[in-house]
Order: sequence, then C-alpha cells, then structure tokens
Amino acid sequence: MFRPLELYIGLRYTRAKRRNHFISFISSISMGGIALAVMLLITVLSVMNGFQSELRDRILGMAAHVEVQSANGDLQDWQQLRKNVDDHTKQVVASAPYITGQGMVRSGRAISGVMLRGVDPKLEANVSDVASNMDAGSFDSLKGGTYNMLLGKDLANRLGVWRGDDIDVLIPKATVTPAGIVPRFRRFHVSGIFSVGMYEYDSGMALMSMKDAQTLYHMGSGVSGVRLRLDDMFKAPQVSQELSQWLPYRYRVTDWTQQNANFFHAVATEKTMMFIILSLIIAVAVFNIVSMLVMVVTDKQGDIAILRTLGMKPRSVMAIFMIQGMLIGVIGTAIGVVLGILLSVNMVHIVPFVEKVLHTNLFSADVYYISQLKGELHWSDVYRISGLALGLAFLSTLYPAWRAARVQPAEALRYE
Repeated sequence: MFRPLELYIGLRYTRAKRRNHFISFISSISMGGIALAVMLLITVLSVMNGFQSELRDRILGMAAHVEVQSANGDLQDWQQLRKNVDDHTKQVVASAPYITGQGMVRSGRAISGVMLRGVDPKLEANVSDVASNMDAGSFDSLKGGTYNMLLGKDLANRLGVWRGDDIDVLIPKATVTPAGIVPRFRRFHVSGIFSVGMYEYDSGMALMSMKDAQTLYHMGSGVSGVRLRLDDMFKAPQVSQELSQWLPYRYRVTDWTQQNANFFHAVATEKTMMFIILSLIIAVAVFNIVSMLVMVVTDKQGDIAILRTLGMKPRSVMAIFMIQGMLIGVIGTAIGVVLGILLSVNMVHIVPFVEKVLHTNLFSADVYYISQLKGELHWSDVYRISGLALGLAFLSTLYPAWRAARVQPAEALRYE
C-alpha cells in the first residue's frame, strides 16, 4: 500500500518545519507519551518477573518441589518409600525425610510461635538451601542426641539469642505426670543461625535433628514425610500426578504449585492487571496522534486538493498521513523499548541509589516478602508491548487519513 511517492511525501511532511508550532508540540507530546508508556510497561513487567522468580526461588529454597506424606501423618516405612520413589522417577535428583510441627520457643520473657522441622543434615542439604545460608554455626551441628537447634535470623533477634545460648521449646502435646498433665517441652542449644532472605522463614522457622524431633514428638522411627527435589521444578505437577497414581492410597502427594497456588495466582493476576492499566497510557498518547493528524489534515487541505487534481488516488492520500502517524508511533516505541530495557537491566543498581539519595529503605524486610528489587527481562513481554504500541498507533491513523481521502479538491481550493 505504501509506494515510494506516498512514503516520500509522508516523510517530507514529518520532517518539514510546520507553520503551526502547536501541531509540532502535540507531535512531540504524542511521541514522548508512547515512549514513556512503553518504558513503564517494560520496566514494571520486568520488575514483577524478577519478583516472581526471586520469590519462587526463595520459597523453594525451604519448601520441596514434591512432598510425599502418609494419610495419617506418621510415615514409618519412609526408607523403602524413598528408595522406591528415587528408582521409579528419573526426575528426582535428591530426597530427604522430615518431621514438621507447630511449637513455641522461649528465652527469658521473650516467646514466639514457630514452625519446627526435624531434618537429616546430610540429606536435607540436597533438597534445601539452608546449609548454604548460615550466618553463624554449622548445618552439620544437628546431630541426634545433642538437642542442637538452628534458628532463623529474625527469630533469633526477636528472642534476643545467638549461637551458644539455650532456649526452651514447647509443643502442643501433653505429658502425663504424677503432678498432672503438663505441656511437653525441652531445652535446646542454639548451634547456628540461618538467613534465607525471606522474612516468613527467617522469623518463624527452627530446625533440629530428625532423631531429636522423633524423641520430642514420640514418633519412634517414623517421619512426617519425604521431600523430593527435581531436576526441573516446573515438572513438579506432572511428577506429583504420576506418583499419586503409582503409590498406594495411603500416601498423599503434593507439589509446590499446590502448596503456594493462591499466592502465585495472585502475582500472575496482579501482573495482568498492571499490564492492562499501564496500557491505557499508550491509549492516551494515541489520542494525541489522532488530534495531531486531524489538525495536519485541516492544515494541508490545499496540498491534498492539488495532489488529487494531479491524479493521486484517495488510498494514496490515506497512505501519506498513515505514514506520518506511524512514524511517530515507531520512533516513540523504539525510544521506550531502549529506555525500558536499560532500566530493567540496571534495576538492581537503581533502587539502592534511590534509597541512598532519599535516606530510606523502600522495601523493608519485615513488610515485604522480598527486600531487594531486581528486573528480569522477558523478550516476549518486549515484543508484546511493542506490538501493542505499534498496533494502537496504526489504528490511530485510520480516521484522520480517511478524512484526508474524502477532501474534495474544488471545495478545498475555493478560498485558496
């Protein structure tokens, strides 16, 4: 549709110094609006991609890809189950037993509710990231019979304890004594402090040896379940379904997508809504293109009439003004893409700089799940945003170009 003549005239109209400076001003505003909208969309979606990825990695640093539990909560044959699952499913790269339960920890007058987890240090290091995130002490200090315990960093600060201190652990199970029924508790030695970078775990998780947990909960040789780590976390639903069909009915299999389904769905929904809302900025800039082209058509009615008199067809006139409008859209989109990519790639450096200038902490760890903001650029988002901007810019040229094609030469030249 765009032949050399239409392209030449359209580009000439765009480059020419207009007599009406107000039209030039609106053209610049339209181009800047599109660039700003595209930049914001790319940056926001990149930040949300980074947030989602970082959150998923930190959650899976403590949670398993897949968990196999007994229907009654007491898994006695976990050694054979672990061996059978490892042999049956090739995607499993590591597995470890665990014991979990609610409890309270106390130091002096400070007391806090926690999630207690009994683990085997040698096996647990293969399915979680705690061993690589120790601030003090050693993960291998969790040996049976020593009653050592690892605390999250924020939990330790709340209790006012550090490595080498003692704390009391109470669980919601009773012990019958001659004096009556009393809560079951045990004194543990804090042998280490970990920090996985997620406030929910750093402030509410305590780890102990699996043998000590079995003694505390009177579970004998049983465990709560077996945690599995896969070679590809995104195959967890497939592996979970396969194991559910293969294992007997007395076993219950869950994966990380089920355990955190509502949270990740909320993040995905928020990302979609942000895309829709920020897309309206592009629509506002596009309305400016419509206004600018309508004024250009009115200003160039004499030129249009002369071109029509020389034999130019209406569709060629349309092409001239569509090229002019699309050029604004293309330049604005290109500028926005470049700026958006630069912001997304350097987000990890920009946020600390802003915090330093403003002397504030924008993402406090006790308020937000993630205290560090980073951008994760997905080229699919860049293509989608660029296509949306160019598509709206193209649509914005149709009505003004159609009006230009309907200009009657005789009427336009009557007062020239």
